[in-house]
Amino acid sequence: MELLENIPLAQYTTLGVGGPARWFVETEAEDEILAAVRFAREQGLPYFILGGGSNLLVSDNGFPGVVIRIADGDGLRWSEQCDGVETLIADAGVDWDSVVMLAVEKDCVGIECLAGIPGSVGGTPVQNVGAYGQEVSNSIVRVRAIDLTAEQVVDLTPADCGFSYRRSIFNTTHTGRYAITRVSYALKHGAAPHLEYRDVKLYFAEHGIRQPTLAETAEAIRIIRARKGMLLDPDDADSHSAGSFFKNPIVPTSTVARLATIAGCVVEEVPQFPAGAGYAPKDKLVKLSAAWLIELAGFYKGFRMGRAGLSTKHVLAIINRGGATASEIVALRDAITLAVQVRTGIKLEQEPVMLGFK
Repeated sequence: MELLENIPLAQYTTLGVGGPARWFVETEAEDEILAAVRFAREQGLPYFILGGGSNLLVSDNGFPGVVIRIADGDGLRWSEQCDGVETLIADAGVDWDSVVMLAVEKDCVGIECLAGIPGSVGGTPVQNVGAYGQEVSNSIVRVRAIDLTAEQVVDLTPADCGFSYRRSIFNTTHTGRYAITRVSYALKHGAAPHLEYRDVKLYFAEHGIRQPTLAETAEAIRIIRARKGMLLDPDDADSHSAGSFFKNPIVPTSTVARLATIAGCVVEEVPQFPAGAGYAPKDKLVKLSAAWLIELAGFYKGFRMGRAGLSTKHVLAIINRGGATASEIVALRDAITLAVQVRTGIKLEQEPVMLGFK
């Protein structure tokens, strides 16, 4: 295990902000991950497991403990096939989009709408990554992880993971307990692609495609994400972000009528979606568009606050306009959260993980 000191963390995040880690280890070996955690404990230091850095905001002061970065990997293999379902097993450090591309190439349905999402495999169960009507929890069948409390490798089922909208035990009840090292996905071979969201339907309607293939669906998702600055591109300043900074809030259905009054529109014009799995009773809860709420509160595409700002393509993304600090990102986040709460009574919840903040 190679233990490094004072390594800048901004380079390992898609936002590109943040100070150094006091200690830094990069590995994909389970025994070295555990050794690094033991080192942190012996020194009385906090530790943090870092993946692709696509959903992370690091403090300007950095992190005073041990950062264990799961090294980039290429461990991808197919396992058993049963009743048209194939299992794809990926190591935690594998680039997520390469997993989607492999599944599409083999005509396996289940994660095509998650194309173009930055980050690594290990982060997908943590946030229960989702987009355009799909959530990764619908395909995950097994998560291999190191239980850092018991100091042993465990295999977790979807039920063990406690998945719900953008949540799991890994970012709620058991934060910091597990280091994910491998994830298995069950995908249906030869099925029709998932076409639920309005943006996707409009794309194919505009292109005159009535029955898109799986490959066409994944490519459409990437194009749509690029239009919104949600596809990593070094030449696109709008992609210097942590993706969607705010979660779409889940609220009582009765809230929609009040919002329509505030916005001066009819109820049907308020963007709303099913609350999704993990929420009950389903008929009394609804998922709102955080982007719509942000615009209702007076913010707009390209809004600027110092060196931080909103994407020129999508108000849901807070971007680093060049040389931004974590403090500037937080200041813009707070301004948006406060304005939305004052205007609508709804408090937005952020998606990115905070590291190194008090």
